[in-house]
Amino acid sequence: MADTPVVLLNGARQTGKTTLAQAIAARSGARYYTLDDYATLALAAGDPAGFIRNLSGPVVIDEIQKAPELFPAIKLAVDKDRQPGRFLLTGSANIMTLPRLSESLAGRMEIIPLFPFSAGELAGVAEGFLPRLFAGSIDRLEMSSSLEDITAKLTCGGYPEAVERESDDRRGAWFASYITTILQRDVRDLARVDGLHALPNLLKLLAARTSGLLNLSDIGRDAGLPHTTLTRYFALLETVFLVHRLPAWSRNLGQRLVKAPKTHLADTGLACHLLGVDSRRLSEDRPLLGRLLESFVAGELRKQVSWTNPRIALHHFRTAAGLEVDLVLERPDGSVSAVEVKAGAGVGVSDFTPLKALRDQLGPQFQAGVMLYLGDQLVPFGDKLWLVPIPALWAP
Repeated sequence: MADTPVVLLNGARQTGKTTLAQAIAARSGARYYTLDDYATLALAAGDPAGFIRNLSGPVVIDEIQKAPELFPAIKLAVDKDRQPGRFLLTGSANIMTLPRLSESLAGRMEIIPLFPFSAGELAGVAEGFLPRLFAGSIDRLEMSSSLEDITAKLTCGGYPEAVERESDDRRGAWFASYITTILQRDVRDLARVDGLHALPNLLKLLAARTSGLLNLSDIGRDAGLPHTTLTRYFALLETVFLVHRLPAWSRNLGQRLVKAPKTHLADTGLACHLLGVDSRRLSEDRPLLGRLLESFVAGELRKQVSWTNPRIALHHFRTAAGLEVDLVLERPDGSVSAVEVKAGAGVGVSDFTPLKALRDQLGPQFQAGVMLYLGDQLVPFGDKLWLVPIPALWAP
């Protein structure tokens, strides 16, 4: 806000956008408006140019996606006066997937993603995992945790309201209400149509397939949806930040666009609720634990990437021979690190084969490869390779 006229806090509902925006407004003296208020929304949608023109000083506009008509008016106001920090906006839909909203403010707006709490935020520490990973100093971490701690993190998730509820039953009630609100209100507002009855079942199917390759044909067959409908529904779930795609990585930049992405649910607490599993069930079902643990790690790295400099791109890697690395992290200078996730306390030499293949393919560009696992020992496993306990993710 110190150097940009328009700043947008963009993220799922109930991640804390309004709380943060109101705190900033109170500190800076900005006026606060929310489009969740029907009277304010009617004024903004009825006369967007007049609404913006009559605003003086810095302002906060909450839930901006409800009135896309405001974006051209904001653009006009900013072009007349490019004073930094004029508008702080929040949105619960991915603006970049909504053409009417994204085209107006190119070059005038910075988008700040706001995710559910990270494991480090919940522990009260600033994570040092990514800087250490690229610096090759991952072996200097000290951490400890138990399987019960890990499964509790998976089932709890990171939404502030869910985290505050100590009872599994009360947390489940919150997740149920959350899903209903988003699917019945937010998604319908975006789609402008009724008849989205298949969305809850589709979301459950995606939860069961989290961390798997995205195969719309298989999902469509299981969901009983035609391809065009499924593609549209999946895009809507992405737009409200319930699911996200993890693109494929390749040295050939063009190949990244044609290889299949992976799909992850945005929050493992939400995924566990959809699947009806608790910590005990996760401890006993290792294949399910493996899928959710991979999604958890992917989600934690997405959060850390959002505040890490220099910028890091997140991908997965899969060869034609079937070798697969769960997460590949690439900096703009071409340096690459990689993370594998294993839901077990025992790891063999063969488990490192994909990391070794990627290391040998990249040569000097490869910075480090880490196998995150449920054991408690940090062990070097060859040149630039380490076996690392899961809690390293949120170690300072």
